[in-house]
Amino acid sequence: MRHRPIPIFTAFLLLLAAIIIPGCHPSSSLLRPRSAAFQQPAPATYRVRLKTTKGVILLQVDREWSPHGADRFYQLVRHGYYDSAAFFRIRHANWAQFGVAANPAVASAWRHETIPDDPRRLSNTRGTVDFAFKDPNGRTTQLFINLRDNSSTHDNEPFVPIARIIEGMDVADSLFSGYGEKAGGGIRGGKQDSLFAEGNAWLHRNFPRLDYILQARIIDVNH
Repeated sequence: MRHRPIPIFTAFLLLLAAIIIPGCHPSSSLLRPRSAAFQQPAPATYRVRLKTTKGVILLQVDREWSPHGADRFYQLVRHGYYDSAAFFRIRHANWAQFGVAANPAVASAWRHETIPDDPRRLSNTRGTVDFAFKDPNGRTTQLFINLRDNSSTHDNEPFVPIARIIEGMDVADSLFSGYGEKAGGGIRGGKQDSLFAEGNAWLHRNFPRLDYILQARIIDVNH
């Protein structure tokens, strides 16, 4: 199969991100996931601004919805983990998954750093955001956006929303979904070794039309 080159505008945005976004050059803290820097609880509520190659998505996070999940997401965003990360696995009009770090050393450092499950407070309705998982108590860094109401299926499993989109649902809907679940193999498929080994370089080479998070930042913190 012949691969198309990365669209010029997307390539420009990724290059710009690598120049101006500190998170693209991993700090030493991101290589030490068990350090004290990642053990602090998140604020009671906070918002996360995802600047993507398709526009801005704004997330509202309430720690009561999923304490362990909210804590993990807060600390990862705060340290720049999601900067330049791809939306690598999308089932059209169903869900969009992201959360493997652009830098393979960082992604590998966090690959098996799990957090306990939380009881569900919210249903998996359109616009909610959950951690993906393979096994019980197996959440790490990967999340997905529910692009439709998935409560009839996802509420039957321990998929626990930690956030919901309050602005930019149209941006989430527009993320490139043409590769389906092929890019990265999917967390449950167990075929993500190449993605973890090479990071974005592997995605650029094999799935050049994917969309990316250029920058993820914490805003509007309420303690």
